[in-house]
Amino acid sequence: MAAGRVVVVGSINIDLVLRLPRLPVPGETVLGGALTRQHGGKGANQAVAAARAGGRAYLIGAVGSADGQDSVDELAASGVDVSWVRRSREPTGLAIVQVAAETGENQIAVASGANAAVSADDVDAALRALELGPADVVVLSCELPGAPLRLAADVARGRKARLVVNPAPADSDLVELLASAVATPNERELAVLTGVDRPVGEAAAALSDRTGGPVVVTLGARGALLADSGQLEHVAAHRVVARDTTGAGDTLTGVLAASLAQGHELRVAVRRAVVAAGLAVTHEGARAGLPTAAEIDALLARCGLGQ
Repeated sequence: MAAGRVVVVGSINIDLVLRLPRLPVPGETVLGGALTRQHGGKGANQAVAAARAGGRAYLIGAVGSADGQDSVDELAASGVDVSWVRRSREPTGLAIVQVAAETGENQIAVASGANAAVSADDVDAALRALELGPADVVVLSCELPGAPLRLAADVARGRKARLVVNPAPADSDLVELLASAVATPNERELAVLTGVDRPVGEAAAALSDRTGGPVVVTLGARGALLADSGQLEHVAAHRVVARDTTGAGDTLTGVLAASLAQGHELRVAVRRAVVAAGLAVTHEGARAGLPTAAEIDALLARCGLGQ
């Protein structure tokens, strides 16, 4: 059976990244920062992660007609099919990212811009043209309006394509997107979706029971927790020195989707995704350290995990 495609419906941003000695607390000014301008957006990051991991990646989204060409060019150069990235009168989305130099932890604020202009009609036209099939994987995250995300989820289910949803930022109003999907929340997002403060394993199992699909909770340096069919499995991360955790969750989601589209079973796909996220955080920026399939396989082999 031929490998499927990874079709990402998601955001495209320009990231203004401020690397600081430490993150400020409310009301505090922290000096000594260094500013860089980078490509970002959850959807774009996930599509590039999937492409670098060997997936056939497509992105459905929008950029500004006046300022978005660089973003489109970079995506195309990274191996992402950008045929369904539309131009909007709104400016390309903008993210302000603050990163703590010592720990790699981050804080992010986003101006949606052109991402808010993506419509259900845009997504419907693209998915109809792509003619999804059971081997394909559709990836959603929540930096787009609800209507196009709901439409994409419905089409994916109707065509029996695999659905991967990164519920970030978390919105309890969009929990229906997770029905039968593989969900990839972090611990904070999991708490929002379940609405109850409980141990992460209990919460992940409850969410999986509610949605009828697997839940992969990202745990940062601790790896990930997989809740599936009433079973819990911890997937440990390898030890790294994290320089920047921006985009780690996007890396995991994109590589997970690519691995599923390539025919890997879920547990193997999660293991590959955790390894990829660990490699990504050793570089600055959301995309600079996105690993190739060969790099992922090499680290799996060194860790004695193989396929």
